[in-house]
This record gives sequence, structure tokens and C-alpha cells, in this order.
Amino acid sequence: MDIDAGKDEGPTLRRRRLAAELKKSREEAGFTQESVSRHFEWHSAKVTRIENARVPVTARDVNDLLTLYGVRDPDYREALLALARQGKQRTWWTDYRDVMRPGNFVGMEADASITRVWEPIVLPGLLQSEAYMRALIGTGRRHDPKESIERRVALRKMRQARLTAKVPLQLVALIDESVIHRVVGGPSVMQEQRRKLIEVAALPNVSMRIVPYGAGEHPFMGGSVALLEFPDVAHLDVIYLEGLAGDYYEEQPAEVKRYRDEFERLRSRALSETSTIALIERLLD
Repeated sequence: MDIDAGKDEGPTLRRRRLAAELKKSREEAGFTQESVSRHFEWHSAKVTRIENARVPVTARDVNDLLTLYGVRDPDYREALLALARQGKQRTWWTDYRDVMRPGNFVGMEADASITRVWEPIVLPGLLQSEAYMRALIGTGRRHDPKESIERRVALRKMRQARLTAKVPLQLVALIDESVIHRVVGGPSVMQEQRRKLIEVAALPNVSMRIVPYGAGEHPFMGGSVALLEFPDVAHLDVIYLEGLAGDYYEEQPAEVKRYRDEFERLRSRALSETSTIALIERLLD
């Protein structure tokens, strides 16, 4: 595998690439995570967190790990050390960590090339108008300081900027029909939101389709789903499931494929893009 980081990759993807390579090197050397932790007298969970890209890893730790694993190729070692150094770089979302959910979904989304989302209750954050997002955030955080609300709104708007960036995010959104009927923030907010949906759906990198009431039951009825794809490193694609009890990330390729297949089955039962816009326009009228 070519592990040279692309110039457009962010620190989150570089950290995940590094984690995957370190895990591969450990397994090829015949070590378990527990034996590595004992060797370095680390906390028992440190190796797991490194290989799950949940914590940054220093260049020194990478060097020590590769030495333990018997990795001698100087070019390979230097490539991984470079990934460790680049994985610690600051990026635009670093300053918003205080209002980000655990797991760094924002960082992964910032590095993704394609995002496929299913939303059964509210509109995807990437498609929300400012008034709509303020109503949602304010409802769930009535006692938060005003500054915290403003930072959450600013973060969501920064995420949306990827849709119109020089190298834009490809967004494929499936939305339950109930979402465009559910009034959030009042009638005027919803009318503004529907106009925004029509505007954003006109972007060549955005595909938005409504799943009608008549589509029937399907595996995603339990909650929202996001599939983040990285075409050049497809083995790092990840499924994100958001819930009140906590967020869940699925990175096993077989499971990611299962979710992708189910997403495409649901997409085949959705309205066409043209019919979706027609439905929203009727609500505007």
C-alpha cells in the first residue's frame, strides 16, 4: 500500500492511516496488543487507542514500535514517522473541540471525499439553514451559555463550507419524508429552510432524495446513519451512528459494506432528485 499522505489529506485521515499501518506491522510481527503494552510498561489500553486512532501518537512512540516489530525498511519507517508528525497539525476544527461530540466525527468528515447520510428525524447538518440549526441547538441546550450556542452554529456553518470548496465534498443525502413536514423553529423558518434545500440540491456535488412514507420498513428506521468514504484508502471508510446514549463508529470493512449495500437499497426506494424538489416546491406554495 502506498502510504505517502496526499497533500489534501487532513490530520485525522493521516492519523487513521498511521494507525492501520501500525496494526498491520504488529500483527505481521506476531505481537498482541497486551504484549506490546507490557513491553513498554504502558497502560493496557494505550495500544488499542493508538490502533483505533483515538489518541495521537508521537514520532518517538512510532519509532519504538517499529523497532520492536522488526521493521527495518528506512523509507517505510520515515513515511510512518511523517504521518505521526503530520497527524498532530492544527486544522480549522481544532479550535472547536470544546463543542464537538466525542470521536472526532467532524475531523473525519473534513477528510472524507464522499458522505452518504440518512436522516429520519431532522435535516442533515450540512443542509440546515442557520435559523433551523439555531432552533435545534437551542432546544437541546436551553441552559447553555449564548457563546456556546454561537460556537456550535459557527462549527456547523464551517462544515457546510466543504460543499462549495475548491475540492467539494460529495454529499448523498436520503431524508425521511416526515423531516420536511416537521416544523422546526416555526413556519417562516421552515419556509426559509425549504428554499435552502432547493438551492443546495442544485450543486453538482449534492444528491438529495426524499424517502416517501410509502417506502415501507427498512433497516435504518432506528436512527441516523452517516457513511464517510475515502476513495484512495477505502479500507478506512467508516460508519457513524449518532445516539443519545453515545456515538458508535464501525470500521470493519465487511460491516461498512453491509451498511453501504443497505443504503443503496433504500436509495432505490427513494423519490428521484427531480421528484424530491417538486415535493419541496409544493410545500413552499
